[in-house]
Amino acid sequence: MVTVDFADDLAVTMLEEGYLSRYAVIWHEDAPQMSEIDWSITDDLAVRAHMALEAHVGRSLPVQVKLEKRIPVGGGLGGGSADAAGMLRAVNRLFDLGLDTSELESIGLGLGSDVPFMIRGGSAIVTGVGETLEYHDQVPDFKAVLVLPEFSCSTGAVYKAFDEGAAGPFRSEAVAGAISSQPDPSLFFNDLAEPAMRVAPQLSGLMESVEAMAEAPVHVSGSGSTLFVPCTDALHAGALSTAVSEQLGVAAVAVSARAIETELMESI
Repeated sequence: MVTVDFADDLAVTMLEEGYLSRYAVIWHEDAPQMSEIDWSITDDLAVRAHMALEAHVGRSLPVQVKLEKRIPVGGGLGGGSADAAGMLRAVNRLFDLGLDTSELESIGLGLGSDVPFMIRGGSAIVTGVGETLEYHDQVPDFKAVLVLPEFSCSTGAVYKAFDEGAAGPFRSEAVAGAISSQPDPSLFFNDLAEPAMRVAPQLSGLMESVEAMAEAPVHVSGSGSTLFVPCTDALHAGALSTAVSEQLGVAAVAVSARAIETELMESI
C-alpha cells in the first residue's frame, strides 16, 4: 500500500466537556466525482472511529467534525479508511490522550483492514487482515493517473466473486519484488481485477478505452472501481489526466506517492 496526494479534508474541533459531538459529511466543491451520500452518519467510518476511541478510553470526547470528501465512495482507494485514521490521530492529539501508534492501529483494525496502514501512511507491505505492516524507509517515486468512473464496486461483492473463482497462488513475494524507490510498472498486478469486472462489467470496456489512449497498461486499484495508469513523471500524468477527462468524459486525477503530513488546526 502507498499513500498519494489525493485526499479528503477532515476538520476536527474539540468541544467543551458536556457538549454533544456534531458531524457533517459533504462533498468538497472540487471533488472530481460525486455520488449521493446516502449512509447514516453513524455508519461513516470517521464517525465510527471517533466512537471507537471514546469506547477505548471510557469517556466522552466531544468534537465538531466537518468531513469534505474528494475520494469517491466504492472506488477502491481507501478513502473511508484514511478518514477514520485521520480522526483517530486528530482526537488523540486534541485531547492529549497519549495513545501511541500501535494502540491507534489496534483500534483502527476493528474498523477495517486498511485503517492500521493509514495511521502512518507512506509505503508498506500489508499482510494478514491488515495487522502486519512492514514499512519502507522512503515512499517510492511514483506518479500515476487515477481514473474515477461514475459507477462503484461493492468491496464485499468483489471479494465474494474472488472467493467463487479458481484459487490462484498466494503471490506475496511478487508484491514485495515490485516495491523499490523506482517501481517497475511491468511487475504490477491485482488479483481482484477480474472479480471486479465480473461485479461491474462496464469496468472492462473503460479499461480498454484508457489503455488505447494511454498506450500503457492500466490497473484496478484495490477492489475497484478506480483504475490507475503508472506515469513516467508529473508532466506525463497531468497531460494524460486531462486527455482522459476531455476525450472519454471520465473524471481523472494526476497523483504522486507521498508520506502523510499531519497538520493539526486549532479553532475556537
